[in-house]
Amino acid sequence: MHIAFLTPEYPHPKAKHAGGLGTSVKNLAMALVEKGIRVSVFIYGQPVQEVFEEEGIRFHLIDDKKYLYGKWFFYRKHIQNYLQRIIKEEAIDLLEAPDWTGITAFMRFKIPLVIRFHGSDTYFCHIEKRKQKWKNHWFESLAVKNAQGYIAPTSFAGKISSELFGIPIEKVQTIHYGLNLDQFQNENPLQFEKGLLLYIGTIIRKKGVFELPEIFKKVHDKFPEAKLVLIGGDSKDVQTGSISTWQLLKEQFGEGLLNYVTYLGKVPYSEVQTAIKNANVCLFPTYAETLGMVTIESMAMQKAVVNSNIGWAQELMEDGKSGFLIHPSDHDAYSDRILQLINDSQLAISIGIEARKYVLDKFDILKQASLNIDFYEKMIH
Repeated sequence: MHIAFLTPEYPHPKAKHAGGLGTSVKNLAMALVEKGIRVSVFIYGQPVQEVFEEEGIRFHLIDDKKYLYGKWFFYRKHIQNYLQRIIKEEAIDLLEAPDWTGITAFMRFKIPLVIRFHGSDTYFCHIEKRKQKWKNHWFESLAVKNAQGYIAPTSFAGKISSELFGIPIEKVQTIHYGLNLDQFQNENPLQFEKGLLLYIGTIIRKKGVFELPEIFKKVHDKFPEAKLVLIGGDSKDVQTGSISTWQLLKEQFGEGLLNYVTYLGKVPYSEVQTAIKNANVCLFPTYAETLGMVTIESMAMQKAVVNSNIGWAQELMEDGKSGFLIHPSDHDAYSDRILQLINDSQLAISIGIEARKYVLDKFDILKQASLNIDFYEKMIH
């Protein structure tokens, strides 16, 4: 079986950039190769055109193109023509693409096309109650309706996406993202800095970052040694038009509290893992997600997590056993859970142990790869 992925991002030095979508594609691609599946990855919108092979995966960097007009159509056609040639030459059996931007909107293939609901603009606008540009919805709707099969990382994301795009829910298969758990080890889970709170993710409104100042203030009032570390890229704020969400956040923390807050920006992944190991509690008060890779990565490293309780999050842990689920706007309950974990190290450790067990059971990439292979086989035959 030869599976191809079309993606705007992938964590590789030669690729332009990568976020959670790219990471999930990489995790799956590597696991499929380990299980004897041929894998090709097509990364579009790149500065140069290049084909190379690495770790058993054949990569095609598709260069970005300039057009006098109609790039939204002509660049898609360029990608389609390139794909069709390689599909024929290299006997690719199935193509998978993301829902985001509806990249496959005007494409037709002679092999099955599977759309994975990583999180479309349509989905996020619905979750955040934002108005969506009609063109974005049109592209994504066309792309989804052109596909023959659908995979969602959580049942919640699948259900909402099927409703928004008007496709039967029975056509959507839920298969969680997975982690290579060998890469997420915490050799000393009993060692951490008491009162150190960690947020990982883009500094952006939809991730619930504007809840952090109030939550942290309540924690700090009762545990004055508490510290908060934030890791992730800054971003523009959609509501105020500010070019820096971090600048807005700094004002909300206020000068006194800001002495206990450290913003590291983007850091290499090895440093992210060190930060997770040092943390007492990891915080993810997000409002918009399809799954939340950083949550399961922290859980895999035996950390107690206080996470948003919205929709998709119900599939990430058992509340009170392998982590805590609280609505981000409930600052009292959120801060109470954090304080409970700071004041009871034994509880934090036991929840961390249960978190790792839950991830081993639900998010092991080799288990998830087998489920993906079963789905692909059904689509091909």
